[in-house]
Amino acid sequence: MSSLTYPVARPEGDLTAEQIQLLLANPRLIARRIQQLTDQRFLADYLLTGRFNAVGGGIFYENGDELFVAENPEQIAPGAEYPLSVVGRGDLAAAKTVKWGRDSEVYDEAIARLGINPVDRALTKLANTIIRYIDTVAWGVISSKVTGTLAAGATWTDAGKIITSVLTARAAEQDLELGIERDTVILTTTQYAKVLGIFMNSGLLPREEGNVILSGNLPTEIMGFTWVTSTHISGSDPLLVDRDQLGGMADEDLRSPGYVRNRGVGIETLSERIG
Repeated sequence: MSSLTYPVARPEGDLTAEQIQLLLANPRLIARRIQQLTDQRFLADYLLTGRFNAVGGGIFYENGDELFVAENPEQIAPGAEYPLSVVGRGDLAAAKTVKWGRDSEVYDEAIARLGINPVDRALTKLANTIIRYIDTVAWGVISSKVTGTLAAGATWTDAGKIITSVLTARAAEQDLELGIERDTVILTTTQYAKVLGIFMNSGLLPREEGNVILSGNLPTEIMGFTWVTSTHISGSDPLLVDRDQLGGMADEDLRSPGYVRNRGVGIETLSERIG
């Protein structure tokens, strides 16, 4: 009499060549591994919070929509109807979808000699390349659209000057009644390291387990602002943005057989024998 245990226990120790081949033949498992490698690493996904579906090779979207209705609220008598306001629409624009991708090969000889290591290295390199390219393209678009500038007022040499500059910049936009809540500060890696060092020396960062210096977690929430960085950010000036109003990403689901989608990325594995 035999007994079965469910769920099936996870393999322990080094994977055999047969187990690795089964892994490579399952695109869903590869997609899950890619998700682990790319999780919270796309700057574009974090900054461009809107999510849209592209159909038929393109997408229509609205640009420059007003953030307010034309009329102010009015006093309403008991039982009376609320006056209606026409919600405006932005200018209609269109964008064409583009498919980007890379392929790589892992040979039987490499698996037989080095086990899972060649697979992990190939997936890591592919993930890093995809992240770098997508974030570079997205940052080029963001930096070209964010054109308003404001002098910092003082060199960022201490925490007080940094916070004063950021609060002043946010207040200047709010005084224009644009309805934008600029709460995210985007910095280059060098600027981010300098700013966090100043905050740490000034005692602004917590000393307990929530200390970002100890955990290394990103993004960082300090003084009501979110501070983010990426190696793919270029330029010399920090950006102060409202992520909810900055823009979005559109993906097209091609529904191709053999592909597994993971956050807009399609993964396919192919096992091929020649000779």
